[in-house]
Amino acid sequence: MSLPRVSILLPVFDAETTLPTCLASIARQSESRFECVVVDDGSRDGSREVAERFATRDSRFRVLSSTHAGVAEASNRGLTHCRAPFVARMDADDWMHRERLALQLAAFATDPKLDALGTRVRYFPRSRVGEGLRAYEAWLNGQNEPRRVRADAFVECPVANPTLMLPRERFRALGYRSGSWPEDYDLVLRLLAAGGRIGVVPRRLHAWRVHDARLTHTSAVYAVERFTECKAHFLADGFLKPHANYLLWGYGRTGRKLSQALRSHGKRPAKIVELHPGRLGQTIHGAPVVSPAALGPPRGTPLIVSVAGADARGLIRTELARLGWRECVDFVCAA
Repeated sequence: MSLPRVSILLPVFDAETTLPTCLASIARQSESRFECVVVDDGSRDGSREVAERFATRDSRFRVLSSTHAGVAEASNRGLTHCRAPFVARMDADDWMHRERLALQLAAFATDPKLDALGTRVRYFPRSRVGEGLRAYEAWLNGQNEPRRVRADAFVECPVANPTLMLPRERFRALGYRSGSWPEDYDLVLRLLAAGGRIGVVPRRLHAWRVHDARLTHTSAVYAVERFTECKAHFLADGFLKPHANYLLWGYGRTGRKLSQALRSHGKRPAKIVELHPGRLGQTIHGAPVVSPAALGPPRGTPLIVSVAGADARGLIRTELARLGWRECVDFVCAA
């Protein structure tokens, strides 16, 4: 068999009911020069048998088996068996558009300086997609270039993990880490911290299944608090590293939780910028609360904008740009 153009990395755990649809969507890719490395992570159902039956009919599919170790370890094991110059992630409960691989490979060819590529997504079934998921889907599908991905990296994870494609050696060098926060967000933030450029193919090429058994619903690793801890870790070790103090715009629930997490890293707000008239003039944990009018141009102290709404962040970004603040240099948004 000739060397494939792309390896699909597919960790599987107890996905017997959804795996056939996933594998079928891979098999029908318009870019047929692929291999799919299926890593059965100690499934307790018939997932391994489903994958093996599929592999007997299509030699592009290979099945590895191991005891249950979690998605990060299963993915890392599969990475060592990927042979193609590019590796695409996939989840066993989802399906991919038939043009996904071809369009991502074409995007890499157009911009070889990219370090990773995602795609837009669509949650399904739509009857189970609530208001919160619809808002995240719309926000995620608004990511359209590396600059925007970097600017929004501390708002939410700006690219869907099962849509990622990376050069194989870059992927292997990073790998996934098992820890107290989501391994996919950790990977994206490590890549960006190293100066990586992450692009997004501006088409919905991944169907993201909504169901109660997803890890995001069942594992404490994916709780909101763990995402906040992850953001605080990377902010403290990156954007805030040279500074003990910072300016914080917003002290609602979002800003309050983030500032608490940052205190554990020795980072404290010097001032808190607020619109709430009841807070102006007060002091919170030693930081005076001031209005946006008192902010002025940048003076060396970094600013974190920690407000939850995309519209509000847009207005704040416009005002900061007017005052001469540069995003990702003088300030970052973190929700």
